[in-house]
Amino acid sequence: MRGGPRGWQTAACLALTMVLAACATATTRPPPAPPPTETPAPGPAPAGASPATLPGWNDEDHLAAFEAWAVGCAVARDAASRTQCDRAMHIKQTSKPVTPSAARAFLETGFTVVAAVTPDGGPGLMTAYFAPEYQARRAPDAEFDMPLRARPPGWARGDVSAVRADIEASPADDALAWMRAEDLFFLQIQGSGYLTFEDGSKARAAYAADNGRPFVGIARPMAEQGLLPPNGTSGEAIRAWLAAHRGPEARAVMALNPRYIFFALDPDDGGDPNGAAGIPLTARRSIAVDPAHWRYGDLVWISADGGNLVGARGSYQGLVVALDTGSAIRGPVRADFYMGRGPAAGAEAGAVRHPLRMWRLVPRG
Repeated sequence: MRGGPRGWQTAACLALTMVLAACATATTRPPPAPPPTETPAPGPAPAGASPATLPGWNDEDHLAAFEAWAVGCAVARDAASRTQCDRAMHIKQTSKPVTPSAARAFLETGFTVVAAVTPDGGPGLMTAYFAPEYQARRAPDAEFDMPLRARPPGWARGDVSAVRADIEASPADDALAWMRAEDLFFLQIQGSGYLTFEDGSKARAAYAADNGRPFVGIARPMAEQGLLPPNGTSGEAIRAWLAAHRGPEARAVMALNPRYIFFALDPDDGGDPNGAAGIPLTARRSIAVDPAHWRYGDLVWISADGGNLVGARGSYQGLVVALDTGSAIRGPVRADFYMGRGPAAGAEAGAVRHPLRMWRLVPRG
C-alpha cells in the first residue's frame, strides 16, 4: 500500500509524483496534486452502454485486460461480479488458450458502462506508483546512515506517536537494515519495496506500522522555497535534490512530512507486491482507488491524457482492476496507477499527474 496499510501498501504507498502526489494503501501516498489544467475528451458512453462504446476500445489489449480481471475478480463479493468471475474462470478452463476475440466478447457481453463523475463534472486526477528497489546495508556507514525501523512493540492501528524528525533522532536499536536517507524517504511513501544487500541477498520491505501522522507532500514547499521550479517537482527531481543535499539540509526538508512508516523484512519472491485487496498487483493493469467510491475487484476504464509535469510521457487509456487504496487517494475520479517494479517503473511513475476520466464496468447479473 502506499504510505501505510495499503495492501502492500497496506504495506504503504505513491509514486514519485507522489512525493508529491499520490500513493496507494495506507501507504503514504503523496497528497493530491493541484487540479490538472487539461481536460481529456472522454467520448461519452451512456450509462448501460456496451464497453464497445468507450473511447479507444478498439485499440485495447482485451486479452491482457481479461487476464488481469480474472485474477482480480477473486476479491469481488457482489453476486453479479461473482457470476462474471465464474464465467471468466470457465472460459480459462475450457479455452486453451483464451483468444483475444474471446476475451473481447466476454467483456462486451458481461458488462455495461457507467461513467464516474466529479462533483463539478470536471476531470479527476491520476498519479502513479511502483515497487521500488534500493540498495541497503546490514550496518551503517557514512552513506547508508538511515535505519529501516521495525514496528514498535505494542503498536496498534490508529496510535499516534512522535513525528518523523523525533523518531529519526531516537536510538536505532530496532534497525532491520540501513539505507540512504532519500531512498528510505521514498520507500516510506511507496509503503513497500525491495532491498539488495552488499552480499547480493535480497528482501522485501513490507509495511508494518505507522506513527499515525498525516502525510504532507514536500513538492509544493520545495517549490515555494525556491529549491525546485514549480513545474520541476517530479519524483526524480526531488530525489536528486535530496541526494545532492544529503545531511541536515535534506533532513530538514524531509521532516516537513511528519508521517513515518515502520517495516518488516520478508523474502523477495521475485513478483509484485500485494495491494490492499490481498492480491498481487499487475503492472499497468492495477490501480489504487478510494474505497468510499469503488470496490476491490471493480473493472475500470481509465482515460488520462497529457499531464502538467515536466517529463510526462503522454496518455494512459485502458482497462484496469481496483486492487489497492492509499491515504491520498480520495474522490470518485481519483486513481493511482501501478507501474510495476524497479527503476524504470519509478522513473515513469514520477512523471504522472494527469487529468483523468473513469468508467465503471458494471457486471451483468
